Amino acid sequence: MSVDGAVARLKSEADEPGWEVDPDDEWGVAVIATVGRQLKLRREAVGMRAAEFGVAVGYGEDLVYKIEGGKRIPRPEYLDRADEVLGAGGLLAAMKEDVAKVRYPRKVRELAQAEAKATELQLYDPLNIHGLLQTPEYARGLLLMRRPAYTEDEVERFIAARVARKAVFERDPMPELSFVMEEWTLRRPLGGRAALARELEHLLATAQLRNVELQVMPMDREEHAGLAGGIEVLKFEDGSAVGRSVAVAGGRPVSDPKQLRILELRYGIIRAQALTPRESMAFIERLLGER
Repeated sequence: MSVDGAVARLKSEADEPGWEVDPDDEWGVAVIATVGRQLKLRREAVGMRAAEFGVAVGYGEDLVYKIEGGKRIPRPEYLDRADEVLGAGGLLAAMKEDVAKVRYPRKVRELAQAEAKATELQLYDPLNIHGLLQTPEYARGLLLMRRPAYTEDEVERFIAARVARKAVFERDPMPELSFVMEEWTLRRPLGGRAALARELEHLLATAQLRNVELQVMPMDREEHAGLAGGIEVLKFEDGSAVGRSVAVAGGRPVSDPKQLRILELRYGIIRAQALTPRESMAFIERLLGER
């Protein structure tokens, strides 16, 4: 295949929106710069020009230079094809895992890292079903509600990030997970009623895990300690903890014992006011029967 004959079919920057490197993400910038440098060194080692390599992997010469220069995030299939074309024996393809993490928003990535180390998580979200409990379908419906609207690529990035965070359910030893959900979030059919039904089924299945407790806060409660906003408390093996709530320190993570006591007090009261785990499962089953 000649270079001239293939140019019209090569992917350009316009075909690859949303794969730019966040300049404020120092770790991400370093990862993509390292990957780009390895790609360039491998290409030059086999004596292949950028234009020729671009034809082989299906990308335009300009996009090849940007990837090699650490300005663009390569797709997984780009690394697979590059590994094959350059005879890297799997070394380039092996970088897909780190490259995939770069695509996750930095805040989400940092949160996932904290969740991966926690031995106990206490989570209350008054606005939506918590991200760790969302099916990809439900997450898509939720993300599509955002205004200004996310691009399709951004939606896919956020969904992938939420799916990756679910690894917390598969850890060994298992962390203790406690969730409190608002009734109205279980009734709102984001993404359609079929998507909501599958989400409710997922909640029932998740609640069967020995290390998970799900509770529902009914709308008819006359007392509610969670009106100030969501709560997240993560506890770690060494006895330390970190919490976050819009009502404390403006939503920034806190580790001060006094602030953590406030969050744990509020969360404890919320749990006491909500339905018990057994009552909550029966409640979700009734909602599912109404679909």
